[in-house]
Amino acid sequence: MSQAELAVNFFVALFALIDPIGNVPLFAAATLGAAAAGRRMVAVYIGLFVAAFLIFFYFTGVSLLEFFGISMPAFRIAGGIILFILGLDMVRDDFTTMFADAAEGVEGQSARVYAKQRFERLIVPFAMPLLIGPGAISTVIIYASEAKGFGLAGMAIGCGVIAAVAVVLVATFWASPIISRVLGRIGMSIVVRVLGLILCALAVQFVLIGVGDATRGLVRQDAKAPYADHR
Repeated sequence: MSQAELAVNFFVALFALIDPIGNVPLFAAATLGAAAAGRRMVAVYIGLFVAAFLIFFYFTGVSLLEFFGISMPAFRIAGGIILFILGLDMVRDDFTTMFADAAEGVEGQSARVYAKQRFERLIVPFAMPLLIGPGAISTVIIYASEAKGFGLAGMAIGCGVIAAVAVVLVATFWASPIISRVLGRIGMSIVVRVLGLILCALAVQFVLIGVGDATRGLVRQDAKAPYADHR
């Protein structure tokens, strides 16, 4: 694998797993009615968090998980449970209710103060594990091992790819007002509910993969990778 192939493959895989476009409706719902400057600052904070967290795992690999004695299957199961809870909140429309105060307290506040308060509420479960899930972390670790063969250049490529994905994430979230205007509150509620159902199914899939990797024969292979034969 050449350096160019490493960069392209890593970017495509990480972009698909973080899925900035698919998460735009959720970000729009979480910041609905907020001032434009505050919304943009929240997106910047999320992008910085995603970049810093993934770069940290890019260099540490599985060392941190090994230090705490946590296996990747256990991490997948824990992430799946958290995502399932988030999915249920979205299906019941509790997600939009949870952030119904997005526009409150903005008057008299600077965009930076508002963004910090909103970001604190979005770290879990939005930034992690929704954006940065077990799949994204394991992908970063895998490509970090691939990049070692290129030395410092390979590590620099990996950091550049992570930074590029974070920039695309921020730019995509900045476009969330367009989504909000097109869908409106009712349309946003419908989209969030549908995405919540999909997220619940994805969370169950995470748990199945985690249980299957941690056991022998308990979960069928076609349940762990149901569409592997069709690719």
